[in-house]
Amino acid sequence: MIIEQIFISPGHNYFGHHVKPPDEFPLVGVEQVECVAGHGVRGDRFFDYRDDYKGQITFFSSEVFAELTRAFCLTNKSAGALRRNVIVAGIDLNGLIGTDFVLQGVQFLGTAECKPCYWMDTAVAPGTEKFLTGRGGLRAKILTNGMIGLGEARLKILQPIAAGVGR
Repeated sequence: MIIEQIFISPGHNYFGHHVKPPDEFPLVGVEQVECVAGHGVRGDRFFDYRDDYKGQITFFSSEVFAELTRAFCLTNKSAGALRRNVIVAGIDLNGLIGTDFVLQGVQFLGTAECKPCYWMDTAVAPGTEKFLTGRGGLRAKILTNGMIGLGEARLKILQPIAAGVGR
């Protein structure tokens, strides 16, 4: 597995903006981020967003993004347009839902698909929300403190959580 890109943003451009125009908070590409257990990614808009928030960090597949760019003939979009934190290659993210896993020494719990929203049709291209249904990325909780950065990220799968058991 490879971490290809990492993004943070100080504010929400689309989240919570139903029937309002988006904001213009910059998306910042960084080489590494600090993951804080139970809080989120330091410097990101979801840091300390809510107690026990299931989307403290988000992941997205670069392979799915490549399919999206081919399907919609996109030449001027970055995976950052999807507003996910960590863009990865070489892993089925849906397979991590309900699983504790470790990347670069930081432990996470995959909580749910990061479902695409209607605003993606504006931020990326019309039809993006439908195209990404079922493969919108992974929402996760951060279980231990640490740094993750660009490059090789050996994935270690820990015990999958029993069905119906949450944290």
